[in-house]
Amino acid sequence: MTASQLVAGASIEWAAWAGWCLTAACVSSAITFVVSTVADSLSLLDRPNERSSHVRPTPRGGGIGIVAVGGLAVLVLWLVGIGGPPGKAWLFGAALGIAAVSGLDDVTTVSHHLRLAVHVAAAAVAAIAMGPFRTVDLGDFGMVNLGLAAWPLSIVWIVGMTNAFNFMDGIDGIAGLTAVVAMGVVACGFALAGEPYAAALAASLSAAACGFLVWNWHPARIFMGDVGSAFLGFLIAALPLLGSGPTRAWLLPAVVLVMWPFLFDTLFTLLRRLGKGENVFEAHRSHLYQRLVIAGWSHRTVALLYGGMGCLAGTAALAARVLPTSSRPLELSAMACVIVGAAALLLLVQGSEARLGCHTAS
Repeated sequence: MTASQLVAGASIEWAAWAGWCLTAACVSSAITFVVSTVADSLSLLDRPNERSSHVRPTPRGGGIGIVAVGGLAVLVLWLVGIGGPPGKAWLFGAALGIAAVSGLDDVTTVSHHLRLAVHVAAAAVAAIAMGPFRTVDLGDFGMVNLGLAAWPLSIVWIVGMTNAFNFMDGIDGIAGLTAVVAMGVVACGFALAGEPYAAALAASLSAAACGFLVWNWHPARIFMGDVGSAFLGFLIAALPLLGSGPTRAWLLPAVVLVMWPFLFDTLFTLLRRLGKGENVFEAHRSHLYQRLVIAGWSHRTVALLYGGMGCLAGTAALAARVLPTSSRPLELSAMACVIVGAAALLLLVQGSEARLGCHTAS
């Protein structure tokens, strides 16, 4: 094959990926606009209260567009004959189950016990259908075999990410932008591993989040709602299970790295509230990102800060997989992004509150 033929083939492949992502983004954006219009006409609005970060009634449920694109992507991939691993239907079906109960919670009240039960059941279905995360590939630092702990740790990981993503969807743009970055990293990881089905599905969800972000960037015209945030959180955690054993082993830590701002903020806030004896199921405004907004940061700046920090760590993790020589410098860089980023985030919050003369963690 000549060089010109190789270039032409690569151009066609890139054009196909661009068309796939552009279509997903446009469909998601169109559905989000329709949902916004219908929700507004039916007064399905998120009305501001003392715990809110918005100041005017805003339609919710915009994540329906992301869920719809995910379903359409699965259908199209089946129609064109791009097959995935056995059990993939069960994994996506579990995600739809989470979207269904979360969508119900957007229009009425669902007890946190029922939500948690559904999350655990969905995580168990995904782990049973695809197998749990049995090993964790840390590159030059070695391989961790989880042994019998693989099952409970896989379920805890999926349930934890589902709820962490949901908790962090509290200001305009932060969840949508993080989903674009995280699903983009997952898609690139699967593409590098030569697994087109999972890569195409992750790419469609990244593009769908981008299409939603058109309407959710500050000032938001619609919110994602639990239907979108829980659905995305579940799939960000569980989608690596679509890969082969070696792929899922190294893609899992890459997902942890790209999602570290959400995971750190959630864990820090949870432990802080537990230490103060607060009800962790009660609505609050003490997440680090919320405290930054209260201290005067704009929604856009905070969303870009979290998305950018995750992107840096995720990119370093991906780059470490494609280096022909030792990947340890990039692996160390990825870990440094997390350690330095976490310390910087805490300092930014404390510094911003000190300058404003306020304390927003109560």
